[in-house]
Amino acid sequence: MRGRPDEATPSQDSELQEELQGMEARVRKMRNTRNSFSDQARTIGDKRNAVQGQYKEHRDKIDLVMAEMKAIRAEIKMFKEKRNAIQQQLREIINQAKGRRDEKGEKKSATAEYAKLRHDVQSLETTFETISVSQKKEKEMIKQIKEMKTRIKELAPEVTHFEMINVDLSDMDTAIKTLRSEADAAHKEMLEAVARADVLSPEVDEVFAHRDFLKAEGDRLHTEFLELRQKSDDMHNKITELMVDVNKVRDKLNMARDERKSWMTDHNASVKAEMKTGAESAEVADELVSTLLESGGITFGGIGQTDGGSSSKRKAKSGKKKSMRKLDMTASRRR
Repeated sequence: MRGRPDEATPSQDSELQEELQGMEARVRKMRNTRNSFSDQARTIGDKRNAVQGQYKEHRDKIDLVMAEMKAIRAEIKMFKEKRNAIQQQLREIINQAKGRRDEKGEKKSATAEYAKLRHDVQSLETTFETISVSQKKEKEMIKQIKEMKTRIKELAPEVTHFEMINVDLSDMDTAIKTLRSEADAAHKEMLEAVARADVLSPEVDEVFAHRDFLKAEGDRLHTEFLELRQKSDDMHNKITELMVDVNKVRDKLNMARDERKSWMTDHNASVKAEMKTGAESAEVADELVSTLLESGGITFGGIGQTDGGSSSKRKAKSGKKKSMRKLDMTASRRR
């Protein structure tokens, strides 16, 4: 049978219990902190997702505003090019009216060249139809008209893009007046488009500023979310490390309790074994028989040394009772 545990064990258990309670309190506090970080991260994450959702919706608004602005800018460019083309044509016609030739190497505008070619073709065709010329001259005129018409076809797409105004070059004053009017109209349309762009410009600036704000806010919330998640993960790792020590203390306490329980079980079993009677234990019965035999106080018949005297006394008492019965019977007969 094992000896009783050391008397210092209860004190050691108390110290371990206090240490365990302190460590468990720290674990609970750390878990609360970790959960707080997780809850904050979840809240920040929801805010971030909401801001990012607004950012995506706002991009659609930006696309609409920018599409409108691009359309206006396209109009500005078109009216500007139309005005410039008409003004170039106007300058060339004015120069032609003044009898000035184009400077060497200076390129004519498409609209001016287109208008001149059409005028020249019309003049040649009129001459060909109304004036009799030699066969050689006729071939030259036909060839010239053909080349001019080919060039007119090449210039047609560009001239059509600017909606060139056809003018009669035979009347220079009317042609110049018409072109100036058309140039002024194109310039006015360009200015109106610029005004619309100016009105829309603050809205463009606002949508881009709000886009930048939403992006910055989304980035800030995402950074804060990551920081809180990192804090939560770090605290969880610390809890995991501390739980290793907590489990060690718990194991020590459980081992001490199991040791005391085992000692009490063995002690109770020993006491119970010592308290057994001969009827409960063959071993105890054998031990009692051996003791009696050694003292000489038992015989195999089951009667001890003092049992003989007791028997004589019982016989004497029995004879005495019989004599008294006989006396009683004699007395009754005499009556």
